[in-house]
Amino acid sequence: MPDTLVEVEGLKRHFDVSPPLLERVLQGKPRASIKALDGVSFAIKRGETFALVGESGCGKSTVARCLVGLYRPSAGSIRFADTDLAALNNRKTAAPLRRRLQMIFQDPYASLNPRWRVRRIVAEPLVTHGLVKNDAELRERVAELLRQVRLSPADGDKFPHEFSGGQRQRISIARALASRPEFLICDEPTSALDVSVQAQILNLMKDLQRSFGLTYLFISHNLAVIYQVSDRVGVMYLGRLVEIAASDELFARPRHPYTRLLIETIPRLDPPSGASGEREPVAGEVPNPIDPPPGCAFHPRCPFANERCRAERPELIAAEGALVACHAVEEGRLPPLTRSSPA
Repeated sequence: MPDTLVEVEGLKRHFDVSPPLLERVLQGKPRASIKALDGVSFAIKRGETFALVGESGCGKSTVARCLVGLYRPSAGSIRFADTDLAALNNRKTAAPLRRRLQMIFQDPYASLNPRWRVRRIVAEPLVTHGLVKNDAELRERVAELLRQVRLSPADGDKFPHEFSGGQRQRISIARALASRPEFLICDEPTSALDVSVQAQILNLMKDLQRSFGLTYLFISHNLAVIYQVSDRVGVMYLGRLVEIAASDELFARPRHPYTRLLIETIPRLDPPSGASGEREPVAGEVPNPIDPPPGCAFHPRCPFANERCRAERPELIAAEGALVACHAVEEGRLPPLTRSSPA
């Protein structure tokens, strides 16, 4: 089987935020759009966990929604198992392929129907895709799924509000696994949970990945979580990928100035001499996505920016085992930086 399961090439998604027509006519305002994604490209191998990280509004969740078909790409291709998902217009034709990729949402309570019992919630994908033959097989399959996420089959008789946040996320995972997917998109699945519960859910997801050979796209703003779960990491800024590297390599030797700033926000148990170890915010503000700066979008916040950075947008280039979109890296203007892992 091909080693690459998911391949995203030149993915763009633009949202029209223009004022109403009458306002544009009377006040002479032009049309406006937000480039939520502006040419994102990456590939995910079978069985690996590829993570996307970045500040809020960088486009991480938009990538996830394009992959599962909630948003239609403005341009680019999304290939899953050698089939372009963006080109599938017929729901009936797309259904067998869509069954093989599922999504786990950020808020487990909002993603579960509060009027349904857990048994019906978990059974819905099985019934929709015709994966069971009769009611007895359906009950047995639902019980098996609940046991796989460390819940009791008797929990199927309860409603979502009767569970804790961590238990509700387990129900969401059981529902995602019901259709026997190959690829799971996890959009901040632990951000609404307590730290101790986060660890339980992350350990469960890693166990399920080993048991079923799952491939993950893991989206989070928590760099410590990203380090624990990911094999490779893509760093996003204002709708574009600025760095892609293996997890250990990225955290030990971040190359892009934005990646360095993000990693320096991780609290350290062993701060350098003379440092307090307190978390410092990333400098500057994210530019207006309706009117992004020319050249490199990060240049207003970058201490290494020069005239080329302000005029020419950098593309991803190979840099010692990583892919980096930075003129300063390409020209060798950045001082070396190493950092111990956040584990």
